[in-house]
Amino acid sequence: MTELPVIDGVAEPKIKKPDWLRVKLPIGEDYKHVRNLVDTHKLHTICESGNCPNMGECWGEGTATFMILGNICTRSCGFCAVATGLPEAIDWDEPQRVAEAINLMKVKHAVVTSVDRDEIKDGGSIIWYNTIKAIKALNANTTLETLIPDFKAEAENIQRIIDAAPEVVSHNIETVERLTRQVRIQAKYWRSMETLRILKRGGMRTKSGIMLGLGELKEEVVQTMQDLRDSEVDVITIGQYLQPSKKHLQVQRFVHPDEFKELREIGYEMGFDYVESGPLVRSSYHSDKHVIAGWGRSKWEDEKAILVNSL
Repeated sequence: MTELPVIDGVAEPKIKKPDWLRVKLPIGEDYKHVRNLVDTHKLHTICESGNCPNMGECWGEGTATFMILGNICTRSCGFCAVATGLPEAIDWDEPQRVAEAINLMKVKHAVVTSVDRDEIKDGGSIIWYNTIKAIKALNANTTLETLIPDFKAEAENIQRIIDAAPEVVSHNIETVERLTRQVRIQAKYWRSMETLRILKRGGMRTKSGIMLGLGELKEEVVQTMQDLRDSEVDVITIGQYLQPSKKHLQVQRFVHPDEFKELREIGYEMGFDYVESGPLVRSSYHSDKHVIAGWGRSKWEDEKAILVNSL
């Protein structure tokens, strides 16, 4: 997993996107239904704000990842398409609107994420708590994944997430330690690991994600995976970084699907309970399966058994 060659301090010209990264355009009645619900309830989704390549597939299946606390982030990560600036005032009615939209969509599994709100003392954790509770009150049979900020690893704010008890709590490490300052800017690699450790100590099923193609080395990726396992993370997602605009970090390399398969094997060998690894994988992709303890590992073990028996 070598880095893109650099000549006189400047990376070579932008490389062409390979065929395996082609995605379908959003179409169909189910997609239109979700589109209408999002607009009607004045909701934000990371699907749109983050320019997710799987939006057509997920919305076509009647699911979406909701983004709470507005659509302006206080951080300025080099990879993220969400706008940076001074956010608007907290909308205390938002939790109920999100809960109602999930109810109308009749989804069995929902994902909620948020921007960072470093300008307020609780980091948005009170709205997070209220949103989780509202969703569960109105959608008793819906499982929930929450993709949270690091909350600066402040235990009081993280405890609100633990107290609300979603089925899965995710916080993405995003990249290797060496590139964290460049990629995540205001974030800290080991602070994110501490956030994940606090969640695990609170009894949560935890999850994290890594992007590839930013100039990381294979050994650095494997070390990051090991750091996550040492933090007792249960689920890991590994996907290809895609540059959302010319203002964002340039893709250094498009990683071949075979390399993602290799990292999947390494992840399971390390002891992860679920490894989702592929070019178009994003944190919430197939997240309904990430809730089920043992499901991913059992599937992987079955695959290995079939392979052995075929030899």
